[in-house]
Amino acid sequence: MTEFPAALTIAGSDPSGGAGIQMDLRTFAKTGVWGMAVITALTAQNAAQVTGSWPLEPVVVQEQIRSVLEDITPGAVKTGMLANDRIIQVVSEGIAEGIPLVIDPVMVSTSGFRLLDADGINTLCNRLIPEAFLVTPNIPEAEILSGIDTISSPEEMEKAGEIIMDMGAEYVLVKGGHGTGHESVDLLISERGVISYKARRLPYAVHGSGCSFSAAITGYLAQGHTIQTACEQAKQLISIGIIRAISGKSGHKIINP
Repeated sequence: MTEFPAALTIAGSDPSGGAGIQMDLRTFAKTGVWGMAVITALTAQNAAQVTGSWPLEPVVVQEQIRSVLEDITPGAVKTGMLANDRIIQVVSEGIAEGIPLVIDPVMVSTSGFRLLDADGINTLCNRLIPEAFLVTPNIPEAEILSGIDTISSPEEMEKAGEIIMDMGAEYVLVKGGHGTGHESVDLLISERGVISYKARRLPYAVHGSGCSFSAAITGYLAQGHTIQTACEQAKQLISIGIIRAISGKSGHKIINP
């Protein structure tokens, strides 16, 4: 039995360190848990753009998961970029029951690079989301998953969350970073009702904020916090990370948790 809090991320690699497993591990450390990572894909990217993506063979992902879980049981697991339907299937088969699963449904990069095709989205909805403790879509991802053409209000965010929850997820956190207004509002939706988390909206986009947010929630869940407390603390962490964002030569900003 693991005697220290640990969390596992199953996601793609971002060589710039601004998103993916690199950002997840950085965020896990900030939340105070031991971070573990299973790589699903290699990418060529930076804060400005993704120029290439190369999924690993599903058997490689499968063996990574088996090896990690054989020795250390994480308190929570998150998924990020899963690349294709075959990888999603082995992830679904490999995650042990009873461990909270946080799904960050990464589909398209901020620069518009497609990270999951239609077959992968279908498998995500039918195989993995039914196993989720929490799904954390941003507004564009919530539109794809829910089938709602345009989400432009809290009421539409809530409706999308309810549709995703009907797929089998226990909780859905629809993130409002792509919305408008002076505040960025995230809605945590469940059978128990809706809880909102708010922060001041800053006038710039930040690479890696979605990865960091879901990783922070996962880290706090791994320590035994309730979903409400985990989301609240994660919101505070990423809000500070956005304020303290760094940038490279491109001028595009990277979250700094």
